[in-house]
Amino acid sequence: MCIGVPMRVVGAGTGRALCEGASGRREIDMVLVGDQPEGTWVLVFLDAAREVVSAEQAALIQSALDALGVAAKGQSDIDRFFPDLVGREPQLPQHLQELLAKTA
Repeated sequence: MCIGVPMRVVGAGTGRALCEGASGRREIDMVLVGDQPEGTWVLVFLDAAREVVSAEQAALIQSALDALGVAAKGQSDIDRFFPDLVGREPQLPQHLQELLAKTA
């Protein structure tokens, strides 16, 4: 299994970029997403950017990864990493709601 890590472009180049994330700075292959300007957030898999993401998406992904790290250490207090989900009633995605309405 490969997990995507959000990283921000801090040095743009041709085909490669210096990117920074929670694990530090690394040179990233940008061929799949094209050259991106400094400040752009990308989702990185094995030192290759595979998707351009918004700063908000990057923050949510990093929070989920931080929660995984805490859970791996045996801690169960992970609600703090998902404030947008705490106290919210689970909802089906729109396409499943529509399917359910057709069968009811």
